[in-house]
Amino acid sequence: MAVDSRPGGFYDRFMDPAIQSMIDNLPANTGKSLDEWFVVLDGSGLDTHGALMGLLKQQHGVTHGYANGIVLQYRARGTSTSDDDLVDAQYAGAKAGLRPIYEALKDAALALGDDVVVSPKKASVSLRRSKQFALIEPASAKRVQLGLNLKGEPATDRLQPMTGMCTHRVSVTSLDEVDDELRGWLKDAYELA
Repeated sequence: MAVDSRPGGFYDRFMDPAIQSMIDNLPANTGKSLDEWFVVLDGSGLDTHGALMGLLKQQHGVTHGYANGIVLQYRARGTSTSDDDLVDAQYAGAKAGLRPIYEALKDAALALGDDVVVSPKKASVSLRRSKQFALIEPASAKRVQLGLNLKGEPATDRLQPMTGMCTHRVSVTSLDEVDDELRGWLKDAYELA
């Protein structure tokens, strides 16, 4: 399996920068690219993490950190879930009725600029440009929670303070709540990112 390192490819959208750096530095530090190490591991006949690491360390002189990183990527290949699958899973079952709210929030964010990146995770969807500015989560079967990074913005009855990855949150229970006020907060968060 070739590593998709093109802009917008799998590794560009989902890969932690430290892991991507490790992958980029493999040829200089180990003598082989990730794809070349995959060929070595494919031909080994080994299947456990420890055995694969042992092969890389003992027979190929790869350091522990690089061996672990290579084996983690080797074992994870083919198990990635598409963006659509992640979102479909979030809005399945009792939460299926919330999907139009998610789509409206996503569309409002994408309308803010060409640099908006929609990054689905297992339980939420991150909206980023240079950094995350919003987070969409199906919080329950009856509401979507929109987290916003609006440092310094005073809280209101609707714009509640939040701790964690976002400074504020808005509970959205219907499409008509994706209104001008909410779009304004989303735009402000986008401009701060």
